[in-house]
Amino acid sequence: MSGTISSMRIGEVHAQLRKFYPDIELSKIRYYEDKGLVEPSRSRKGYRLYSERDVACLREAIRLAQEEFVPLRVVRLRLLEQGLLTSANVTPITRQVAREATINVVSTPAPVPVPSVSAPRVLIAEAPAPFKQFFTISELLATTGVSPEEFNQLQSMGLITPLVIEGETVYSAFDVRVAALSRALLSRGVDARLLGSLRRIAEREVGVIDELTLPLRQGGSELSRDRVLEISAEVAREVSALRAVLFEREIAQYLQG
Repeated sequence: MSGTISSMRIGEVHAQLRKFYPDIELSKIRYYEDKGLVEPSRSRKGYRLYSERDVACLREAIRLAQEEFVPLRVVRLRLLEQGLLTSANVTPITRQVAREATINVVSTPAPVPVPSVSAPRVLIAEAPAPFKQFFTISELLATTGVSPEEFNQLQSMGLITPLVIEGETVYSAFDVRVAALSRALLSRGVDARLLGSLRRIAEREVGVIDELTLPLRQGGSELSRDRVLEISAEVAREVSALRAVLFEREIAQYLQG
């Protein structure tokens, strides 16, 4: 990424970051660069040169990853949303997704009225596996009963995210389920911004799982990739089960109070 002045070397950046995160290692800065979370410029001799904006970007990336347990792939999106990473850092496919999404938001037609919204909603919410892999916008609207206005709200909050496959913008079966369940809450007058906070909670939970399984993916592990994925899935189920019990306890206390 670029700033007005890029003058700090990586050692100076490391010293600055240690004021806020004393345990941060120099290798973490390089790791974040490898993940596309910061892009310092280079001197003529090839040394990394960091701007104040780069340092701010690193600080926010570390905060999201270590304090909110946000997965790194989501950290990058958050940095883009905050303007700490610029559009120049976005890959071509990401730019295409964003462009297609913008076009679709502007040109979304009003859906054909559906006789009953509740039946499809229950089917989607309770289905053990998606009955269709990808949906166009019109299919999503017709299946869930979500209005174009609600669709725009959900997409702006990152609750549903477009994919571009063979030049066509589509949404996954998970997006359809999210849209259907979100519509039930929106119909009660719930602010879409509150639904966005639920997305961030889910992201943090995935971040916890990512942190717990990190040693499995680091160098030196003798486990195969399939075994790592299998163990990660087991950890995810255990974390999900714990979260469900904690939620059950909290909601019971809330309703009794």
